Amino acid sequence: GGGCAGASRFPVDHEINSRIYLWRGHPWNMEVDAVVNSTNESLDEAHSSPGLHAAAGSGLAEECATLGGCRTGMAKMTNAYDLPARKVIHTVGPKYAVKYHTAAENALSHCYRSCLELLIENGLESIAMGCIYTEAKNYPREPAAHVAIRTVRRFLEKQKGKIAGVIFCITSSSDTEIYKRLLPLYFPRDKQEEETAVSKLPADVGDENGETVIDERKIRIRPLPAGAADRTVATAPLDLPLESGLASSRSTFKLDSYLDPSFMSLIKDPDLRRKEQWGKSSQAQKRFNYARLLGYGDIGFPPLSAAEEYSLHSRYLAKANSLNLSEIAEMKIIYRGGVDSEGRPVMVVVGAHFLLRCLDLERFVLHVVKEFEPLIQKPYTIVYLHSAASLQPQPDLGFMKRIQQILGRKHQRNLHVGILVVLTM
Repeated sequence: GGGCAGASRFPVDHEINSRIYLWRGHPWNMEVDAVVNSTNESLDEAHSSPGLHAAAGSGLAEECATLGGCRTGMAKMTNAYDLPARKVIHTVGPKYAVKYHTAAENALSHCYRSCLELLIENGLESIAMGCIYTEAKNYPREPAAHVAIRTVRRFLEKQKGKIAGVIFCITSSSDTEIYKRLLPLYFPRDKQEEETAVSKLPADVGDENGETVIDERKIRIRPLPAGAADRTVATAPLDLPLESGLASSRSTFKLDSYLDPSFMSLIKDPDLRRKEQWGKSSQAQKRFNYARLLGYGDIGFPPLSAAEEYSLHSRYLAKANSLNLSEIAEMKIIYRGGVDSEGRPVMVVVGAHFLLRCLDLERFVLHVVKEFEPLIQKPYTIVYLHSAASLQPQPDLGFMKRIQQILGRKHQRNLHVGILVVLTM
């Protein structure tokens, strides 16, 4: 993001400023609509913000145990029990690694935005939040404060009529100094502070939501080959197919285009295509059916041409490579399991982990595409562990069919063997 040199990117706005407060201390004694708890994916007491559970009482931990966890960057709400506040909003901050700096920035930004969105969705107006970026997760303090403050500023620019107060609760003198120094850059109180901020703000202050935009990762529209204007080309849609469930309403990620001359092709007559598909149906039935291996029945082979499959796979892979999917990898639903007796790589699929841990099918599909990409180029093996999987509800068949479509012909051609392991007591 960013604006023109010399132009203020965060102009004076007294209405927004009147909603921002800085408080030295924990938020648990505050009589506000909601307080924020920075926790882990399991929402357990040991990893929650210090002092929260002691102040709230045992009821809070009992309710947290019923929520089924929370993903990094997201938020969930509970009652506040013995706290003066009405509600507690729980969110999971990212673990920081220099290599994944941008992904961590955006996950942290999403934490703050998710908390504020949840506040509004529940008709609440005031919120007290400590530093979501805990020292245990190694996030550098000042860069994290930039993300927190600018995300709140951008949110209030759009929703200031619905929020009465945002209180930044700071517990250390070093963080207090950082916030006192940075708040005037994003919430200038007069023209002098606004002008000072122009030179002191980082070059990149994110997009309209405060998230970092990686321009070089966007796929640009390539010029059409010479003479292409005279013929019809199969163009991919500008967003992921709606039926895939990947068009998340809260996601700010957009690809400019998925067009690529390598998979532009003439569209055949629909009747001719249908006739060819019927002719290939018997052959298609012989191909490995991923969903059948997982015990979800025969859902058929997707009627896509090779060019369409390539286009679909390329689009999903582009998005998968642009995101940090580490929280899905940590669930150990699918993972590399060494090699088999003939040296072929093995992919292990744990059914029970999928059904118990996967809260977001959208991101799981992207993770599957990313993990399978190096495998589907050559022969490989899948081992599916079925233990306890049947005790949980199964994902719908359309979801399994979508994975088949995205992985495409290489996946079926190079899958050497699928092994189903049913563990019993």
